[in-house]
Amino acid sequence: MLDIASEPVLVALVGLFGGVLLGLAARIGRFCTLGAIEDLYYGENPLRLRMWGIAIGVSVIGTFSLSASGLLELDQTLYLGRIWNPVASVVGGLVFGYGMALAGNCGYGALARVGGGDLRSLLIVLVMGVSAYMALGGPFSGLRLWAFGDVIPADTPPGFAQTAGRLTGMSPDITGIALGCVILALTLMSRSLRASPSHILWGAVAGIAVVSGWAGTQWVASNGYDATPILSHTFSAPIGETLLYVMTSSGNTLSFGTGSVVGVLLGALAGSLFKGHFRWEACDDPRELRRQILGAVLMGIGAVVAVGCSIGQGLSGFSVLAYSAPVTLLSIMAGAALGLRQLIWGFAPSV
Repeated sequence: MLDIASEPVLVALVGLFGGVLLGLAARIGRFCTLGAIEDLYYGENPLRLRMWGIAIGVSVIGTFSLSASGLLELDQTLYLGRIWNPVASVVGGLVFGYGMALAGNCGYGALARVGGGDLRSLLIVLVMGVSAYMALGGPFSGLRLWAFGDVIPADTPPGFAQTAGRLTGMSPDITGIALGCVILALTLMSRSLRASPSHILWGAVAGIAVVSGWAGTQWVASNGYDATPILSHTFSAPIGETLLYVMTSSGNTLSFGTGSVVGVLLGALAGSLFKGHFRWEACDDPRELRRQILGAVLMGIGAVVAVGCSIGQGLSGFSVLAYSAPVTLLSIMAGAALGLRQLIWGFAPSV
């Protein structure tokens, strides 16, 4: 395949494939971060949150199966190749979650809504991408580095499977597969989930999308000549990366993130047309627009600080069983709950 297409094109196609799956999962399967949190907190319905259990279980099993087969170097991934900063995970997760509630969606969810014709979400996507790059290498980067430090390579991968392997003497790959099976089995104990095959299917599709990212980028890195990073899906800096490519494509190259973002848009468009849900929408209330812009700014900054958004840490980071994944995901949920409480009831004490 390297004789047919360049390495940047190949990794972009890998991202495109998984992105399409995620876009379809969002529009047809209603796989959504904020929606799952709202259903749990305010509808007392954990069904969509359990989709995340399916997605995480499938992604963990698939990722560690790749590693056991020699098809993935786990310690080269973003989440296991650097020393974990717990403070950054908590602070970044809280900021991202709070911003997600204000914006009404996460970056991935906003992309999926853009694919369905929502112009409000297009603004969220644009602002989030710019703010993420401002925190990554722009005006906010100095403050971020001062507060949370720079990237430090890890001598020992900060992952649960590696730690369990050192303590028990078992292979981290076997440990990871076993933990993935436990997550999947515990999730499937829910009778309501078992009665809804579509939720199981689309949760599994989201997990497969993450595994495809690891497998594809690892293959290109192992068989190509360039220094290709081993990546899977996340939607914060890649949105800014895509905007940068759109503006400077003649002096820039395609990337996994660009393919992933475009894939979600295409998958969401196909899903919304299939369901008959495509329609143009715009914001009628300037106050709502102001709130959504602020939320998008916070999401971009929070995702960079936490080294991943709800998909980046909540799925891709979880798939390698990184320490940062559950801490960041729980922080995102807490920040979202705080933001939703403010929007619905305000911060006045209850009587």
